[in-house]
Amino acid sequence: MHAANGLDLKDYVRDIPDFPKPGILFRDITPLLATPVAFETCVDRLAAPYQNDGVEVIVAAEARGFIFAAPLALRLGAGFVPIRKPGKLPFDTHAFHYELEYGTDTLEMHIDGVARNQRVLIVDDLLATGGTVDACCRLLEKSGAHVVGCAFVVELLSLGGAQCIAPCPVFSLIQYP
Repeated sequence: MHAANGLDLKDYVRDIPDFPKPGILFRDITPLLATPVAFETCVDRLAAPYQNDGVEVIVAAEARGFIFAAPLALRLGAGFVPIRKPGKLPFDTHAFHYELEYGTDTLEMHIDGVARNQRVLIVDDLLATGGTVDACCRLLEKSGAHVVGCAFVVELLSLGGAQCIAPCPVFSLIQYP
């Protein structure tokens, strides 16, 4: 199958009002995932800016980021390293604790997942406030990795996620105000 160059990926994102709570407009990517040509086009377009960037490792935080990170890693000839919630990885880990709006959270990555100075691309389905991706950036700093950028399928511009993860370069395929 070959991806369609002129495909508008927004046509494959469904708006769900008042989910998960009133006042939230949820951007549902499941129609994109269910349409092979749209999914392949998405992966191709995510790969394009990094094709000659020397990316060695793709990382993603669970769970939706995994969906895009694994095929993107294959497309770029890079490894894939998962970042997970505590207790999900079986080997020694680096951990990063971070603040959320109401509480704290922790992310972990195997200590041998990313080597010092490796060129790493962080991938996720959606950039909203940027808190989780910022935590991924900080976790990678502990490993001494070089984060070349953060790539997203969807970016919600009004929530300021790009500013949260600055100066890390952000690339997104679909932007909503």
